Amino acid sequence: MKCRSCRARAVVELRRHNAAFCPDCFITYCRNQVTRAIEEHKMIAPGERALVAVSGGKDSLALWDLLLDLGYQADGLYIGLGIAGYSEPSGEYARAFAERRGARLVEVDLPRDYGYDVRSGAAADHRVPCSACGLSKRHIFDRAALEGGYDVVVTGHNLDDEAAVLFGNLLRWDVAYLARQRPVLPGGDGFPRKVKPLVRLAERETAAYCVLRGIDYQVEECPMSAGNKHLGYKDALNTIEERSPGTKAAFYHGFLEHGGMLGAEVAGEERDGLHPCPSCGAPTVGEVCAFCRLVRRAGGDPGRRIPVSSPAAAALPASALPASALPASALPASALPASAREGGA
Repeated sequence: MKCRSCRARAVVELRRHNAAFCPDCFITYCRNQVTRAIEEHKMIAPGERALVAVSGGKDSLALWDLLLDLGYQADGLYIGLGIAGYSEPSGEYARAFAERRGARLVEVDLPRDYGYDVRSGAAADHRVPCSACGLSKRHIFDRAALEGGYDVVVTGHNLDDEAAVLFGNLLRWDVAYLARQRPVLPGGDGFPRKVKPLVRLAERETAAYCVLRGIDYQVEECPMSAGNKHLGYKDALNTIEERSPGTKAAFYHGFLEHGGMLGAEVAGEERDGLHPCPSCGAPTVGEVCAFCRLVRRAGGDPGRRIPVSSPAAAALPASALPASALPASALPASALPASAREGGA
């Protein structure tokens, strides 16, 4: 199998492109896809400060690495969720990457800084764990960006994630969510701008990128995500993708091209009636925001300030391993997480 670009020995096959790449050309391909997404959707302007939501997994660490190499001012934000056996190693992966790249990592820990964890918050607020987790993350991302003076929040949602969410929203014809499913969510009214530069890269591709760049990441799935409908939608799309490579990309990007006005009238209405939460200052339409309500029910303190002015991570200016330093052998499937092994390469 030869690299499509340079004819050297290929190590990664991309069936949806009917192409294969050597390590160097594959990394160039990933950089080009992220650059194209940023420019096409006007995600990050030159000179803007970006706050990258970092989980310790392959997508967020690949994204942070790509943004740094592309010259963006990108700091990381890691949120400790208090999930026993999972949160501790995920934080270690995030810190190790930041130290290796000499990058700044801001850390927020739910049990330490707010007095609750995802499990207790979900139980107290009568939510499923993924709902309590998502609510907590969104609030803290927004607050950290605004308090830290960042221009944009960057998340590692990849093509598989966005296609699965779109699939679920279309099955339910959830017009309100469809109106918001864009690679860029504009800021304003107390919200920072949010962008998703990985929408042109599949989950398997970010995993391969990390392997080739020598980036260690957490492979294990969150133990509290079992039964999540999103994972079922991913499995369904993976089955279709296996038989017809390129389906997920055509599905999602076709929606962006042709379905852009779907639910557009709902998007503006969602910010009607917003006012600052009397507890934390976040925009809300309720008496208090959903985050403060959850934290109070869990017995925590919603008024803690996020340490966005904390010192930068210790700088050890070692760039990620060049792809040429890795053996030019086929990328083993065992190097990829189970959820990223569709399509074989």
